[in-house]
Amino acid sequence: MIWDIIGFLVFGLVVGAVARLIKPGKQNLSIAMTLLLGVAGSLIGGLVASFFGTGNIWELNILGAIIAIVAAVLLIGVAESMSGKNKTRV
Repeated sequence: MIWDIIGFLVFGLVVGAVARLIKPGKQNLSIAMTLLLGVAGSLIGGLVASFFGTGNIWELNILGAIIAIVAAVLLIGVAESMSGKNKTRV
């Protein structure tokens, strides 16, 4: 079980990095935030893949990976818009 969690975190970091490369423009996100958003994207991808019956949340499969990357790109966009709003208020 511990190796599943470590693998999930490593894959989340990869998903976050790929999502940052795909998202155009400069992102002002830390590595920790990239990891967090990548893991969140991986969680979403795993849940959707298990919903469609292509595996469980801990398995690495192509559908889960694609959805994880798309979800992480969207989450990065949300994080950028939220941090941008905070900067304009100051």
